[in-house]
Amino acid sequence: MSKLSVQLYSVRDAFADDPAGALTRLAGLGFTQVEPYGVLENLAVLRTALKANGLTAPTAHAQLLGRPHDQDQGVDQHAVFAAAAELGIGVVIDPMVEPARWQDPADIAATAVALNDAAKVAAGHGVTVGYHNHFWELESRIGDRTALEVLAEQLDPAVVLEVDTYWATAGGADTPALLRRLGDRVRAIHVKDGSLATDGSGQVPAGQGRVPVADILAAAPAALRVVEFDHYDGDIFTGLAASLAFLRRSEQPNGTTR
Repeated sequence: MSKLSVQLYSVRDAFADDPAGALTRLAGLGFTQVEPYGVLENLAVLRTALKANGLTAPTAHAQLLGRPHDQDQGVDQHAVFAAAAELGIGVVIDPMVEPARWQDPADIAATAVALNDAAKVAAGHGVTVGYHNHFWELESRIGDRTALEVLAEQLDPAVVLEVDTYWATAGGADTPALLRRLGDRVRAIHVKDGSLATDGSGQVPAGQGRVPVADILAAAPAALRVVEFDHYDGDIFTGLAASLAFLRRSEQPNGTTR
């Protein structure tokens, strides 16, 4: 089974204009797996276009926890997990908890409880829950540890992590060392590169920027590699093709990725 995937947020403009066409173009680049966002919102097109293009979605992003700034903080987790199960998605990943909630150990503990509770709901649908970081979970420190690691130690074993390696590095982490410390908790990684600007500008294909991509891949050999760009100054499909080619060159010799 391939360990290469692509986050559909990378092609969000093309996907918004022509979702089926965007998936066809990704398949044409050689991707066989994708990571959708907005599972419920995009259920109808994913239901047909994934299969039509020979694509599967082992992971996906979807809001699972209420956001404090939302007027309606309720999330229908049963609906999200049912949609994921229908699409064959095994891991549903909450993409963000806002920066202010990573400064106080009590807030981090509350996030852990919320993710653990979501995992109980997900289990009823045969789905796993995960969490995806930005830079602030690494920039914030509780004592001598990053806030992300403080979260991880409070998570039920059923909850996994998707480490965004660009954001972790931008947050000041030694990302290969972080991945080794987190170990098997890391089910997937976001592979992206660039200038490490915290606004996402200056991102480039993997291997062309300041992120130690090769060392990161070596530190998480079993993790799904999900290519992503937050922003790209060029044709996004060209950028994705370059990242895919880098990953294939990097990992083909030892037979870990195809």
